[in-house]
Amino acid sequence: MRKRRAQRTNQNIMKGVIAMALIVLLVCYLFLTMVSCTDGAPTFKVDGTITEAQDSTLVLEAMTLTGVQPLDSVRLKADGTFSFCVKGVAQDSTASPEFYRLRIARQVINFVVDSLEDIQVQATYPQMATGYDIQGNEASRTMKTLTLLNLQLQQQLKGLEDETSMSALEKVDRVKELVQNYKLTLKRDYILKDPSSSAAYFALFQTLWGQMLFDPETDKNDVQYFAAIATQWEQYYPYSPRTANLKNIALRGLRNTRQTRPIELQIDGEKIRESGIIDFGFPDIQGNERRLSDLKDYVVLLDFTAYALPQSQQRTLELRELYNKYHSRGLEIYQVSLDADEHYWKTKCEQLPWVCVYCAEGISNDMVHLYNVQSLPTYFLIGRGSDMRARQEQIDHLEKAIEAEL
Repeated sequence: MRKRRAQRTNQNIMKGVIAMALIVLLVCYLFLTMVSCTDGAPTFKVDGTITEAQDSTLVLEAMTLTGVQPLDSVRLKADGTFSFCVKGVAQDSTASPEFYRLRIARQVINFVVDSLEDIQVQATYPQMATGYDIQGNEASRTMKTLTLLNLQLQQQLKGLEDETSMSALEKVDRVKELVQNYKLTLKRDYILKDPSSSAAYFALFQTLWGQMLFDPETDKNDVQYFAAIATQWEQYYPYSPRTANLKNIALRGLRNTRQTRPIELQIDGEKIRESGIIDFGFPDIQGNERRLSDLKDYVVLLDFTAYALPQSQQRTLELRELYNKYHSRGLEIYQVSLDADEHYWKTKCEQLPWVCVYCAEGISNDMVHLYNVQSLPTYFLIGRGSDMRARQEQIDHLEKAIEAEL
């Protein structure tokens, strides 16, 4: 009897211990959940509410120099609440502003984190890209203003398409006027106001339908603004990769817009006679050198271009049509990018099927001068065996010229 009582007592004690352990574990779990954004490595929190978006996937993405990087996602419930904890950078000499965005489908909210402050967002889907409220820092609110100004410009430009009282030339002039006025607003009210700010950086890299508004390659005035922000970021964020990128862009732009120096090269005439072209090579997106002479068995469209040009997107579509139609018959495209921003080039060409290479010196490169590239884009048609056929000024109809070579 005593033995059974002792066993029951031990069992009760064990049950109590187990129950207490479960309670402790539950408390610890709840505690860790609550402090997960402040414990350990430096972190910041992004939370808020996006209504009318039940069952939609909200994605948090980092806007890095190499492209968009997904960080986290959540499936929204009926109340639309969300919360993300993001590993940040310790606030020391290496710290710098970092850019992020919240996205549902094509609706995007941009924001920046200058320190480890928390960001709060309130929005309603599907108008979240324009009708949101953001708290946490002034720079993120300024970025919203810039986004709305950009959308306003797009609406003005689209409105010109249906304008019947203007001629085609008048519309072109009006487009130039609207774009220049918009750039002037960005320069005056956002870039020069505080070149060291993250809002100024965001303004500098504004795009219009996928193309950069500020030309860091050939526009001497625009280059000065890249240089101004690069100088300020060098002072405040000397170890940031964004600072190094800005400096490279500014230095290239300054070189490109200087007076052209004479070319001092020793060209092997025998090699030119053998190949029919002046051979050269530049690295592709993987960093591998791709030489023009490697394509001697193809009909080659040699294309010098910059993806930041306003007409680049439409031109890429036209080149895709040519490539899809004639590649199987022996056409190859060798496209040399002279963009100032290498990371921008990589994001634009990573899905293209032809040979894409990058010229780090831009239009100041000696080979670019040897091919007498006076404007962008400039293309050449090279026959099989590396026989130079013609440059664009000598070609009335590119497709017919390609047909004649295949």
